[in-house]
Amino acid sequence: MAEATPPPASRAGTKKALPEKFQNYRHVWVAMELEHGQVHSVSYELLGEGRKLADKRGVELAAVVMGDSREALHRAATNAFEFGADKVYLVCDPVLAHYRNEVATKALTDLVNRYQPEILLLGATNLGRDLAGSVATTLETGLTADCTELAIDEEGSLAATRPTFGGSLLCTIFTLNFRPQMATVRPRVLAMPEPVPGRTGTIVEHPLELAEDDIVTKVVHFVADRDSDKAQLAYADIVVAGGLGLQSAENFQLVKQLAEVLGAEYGGSRPLVQKGWITADRQIGQTGKTIRPRLYIAAGISGAIQHRVGVEGADLIVAINTDPNAPIFEFAHLGIVADAVTLLPALTEAFARRLSVNRLAG
Repeated sequence: MAEATPPPASRAGTKKALPEKFQNYRHVWVAMELEHGQVHSVSYELLGEGRKLADKRGVELAAVVMGDSREALHRAATNAFEFGADKVYLVCDPVLAHYRNEVATKALTDLVNRYQPEILLLGATNLGRDLAGSVATTLETGLTADCTELAIDEEGSLAATRPTFGGSLLCTIFTLNFRPQMATVRPRVLAMPEPVPGRTGTIVEHPLELAEDDIVTKVVHFVADRDSDKAQLAYADIVVAGGLGLQSAENFQLVKQLAEVLGAEYGGSRPLVQKGWITADRQIGQTGKTIRPRLYIAAGISGAIQHRVGVEGADLIVAINTDPNAPIFEFAHLGIVADAVTLLPALTEAFARRLSVNRLAG
């Protein structure tokens, strides 16, 4: 196990009792990502995990929702209760209409300093990473980023596990001498919990004393992810991906063709990004996108731990590789020892024929 080392917090040392000044830090918090009235799905995934951590610690689970629309905030609070929260801290202010680091950091750090949670979780999205880093720096506490597993150890500390050394090792990190203990987790790494309709809790409204004139940054224009042409791998039900086993950039077109027939997203392993065969937004794995589709087809991918971490949450993993000893066969649900360059066209044709028959029958 390793010790978190972000300066100046979480410096390595022998585990010891929590300093007396932190004895009042209690409860598990999830900072929900709410943008333009929409809650990011990772927030619900974190509430599910946070519920387990809170139960293990015997404390409350609380959600933080921030924005400018009281209606949207109360809708998010209702969802938070149904996904496990006991309490919701609500910050409603016109300056929170758009995400700005300065504003969100002040809102969240004010809440933490006032109510003192022992654990604070955020999604490892673009917004979450930006906010988590500045909040941890402002609070002078430790932050473990891009975690794949969260747990409570025998002494009651947060054990945050994440890959390191390019994904070749897993490291469990503790923030022993600082509070709150902070961690970010990527979307789709954790399972989506089952909501409990009608479940309720307590709402605590907290004022944000910040005027627009005091804020340096201004939002000029907003473009939603759904309106961009970037890959949406994290939310796809079916993903087809290729690796170096495809042998050439031209052969990667076979992956795209199968994805098109299946109505799927397509991606690839890190070496393909390094070779320029695909763009970085289509990289799958610990240093790319973490996915949890219903079906994942991996063609010519060896399945090193860096890639495994990004895909093992899929409901069904189908691996195609010429090497029967490839690591991907250790965690794939269905393995096919074959040349992907030969098999992919056959699969594309078979799926196209089957789907055509189904459409005619329907």
